[in-house]
Amino acid sequence: MTYSKKEMMAIAAARTIQNHDIVFCGTGISMLAAMAAKHISAPNSTIFFETGAIDSQLEEVPLAVGDPRVMYRTAVNGSLLDSFAFMQNRHTGKRVVGILGAAQIDRYGNLNSTVIGDYHHPKVRFSGSGGAADVASFVQRSIIFMQQEKRKFVEQVDYLTSPGWLGGGDDRKKAGLCDGGPWLVITNMAVMGFDETSKEMYLKACFPGITPDDVLANMGFEIDVKQAEATPEPTPRELTILREQCDPQRLILG
Repeated sequence: MTYSKKEMMAIAAARTIQNHDIVFCGTGISMLAAMAAKHISAPNSTIFFETGAIDSQLEEVPLAVGDPRVMYRTAVNGSLLDSFAFMQNRHTGKRVVGILGAAQIDRYGNLNSTVIGDYHHPKVRFSGSGGAADVASFVQRSIIFMQQEKRKFVEQVDYLTSPGWLGGGDDRKKAGLCDGGPWLVITNMAVMGFDETSKEMYLKACFPGITPDDVLANMGFEIDVKQAEATPEPTPRELTILREQCDPQRLILG
């Protein structure tokens, strides 16, 4: 079966979500990945949104976190305060997986979704953090979706919107942030992880047809590629679930 890069990204993320994980996701491909995980690898995972919908069943893919469809058969329809309290709760918080995106990322997983260029005289100004800084600061594991481009993978982000591993090592702990942090970066070409000690990004797996050199050619900094493996192609079952159960109207897949 043929498949798109977006489908490969969603399935790669869905495969990493485990039963009983609590998935905090936003709009677009992150929502699609969370839905796919419920059908593929983690039927007992819990999806929740910053708008207050907790344990959404998501019969149809919503267009945004404010779409009323996020509230379908939820355990709780709460508020912004409820969702962030749920994320930071000492009992539930240790199983939360946050799914984020950004305009820029550096080798330590620090994210910029605020401006390109000088903050006071930017070339481009974006919508900013929303809840992303809170998610990046408090969840144990975060998955970051990015397009594989040099302008997005930069040596230093123009503005630190959401903290990753800061300068590496134990910098997060020194800053008073939670023990967790960036876990995976999933792009249209590969999956990156972070070294347990240095916290530097490394190439974990390449998508089918992609080589480590292809990945490096589309980054603004060098990373270790010696550990890179090949990502298995999507199975017919995974693609059928993604297309027919998660997004039959192709609102996200296009």
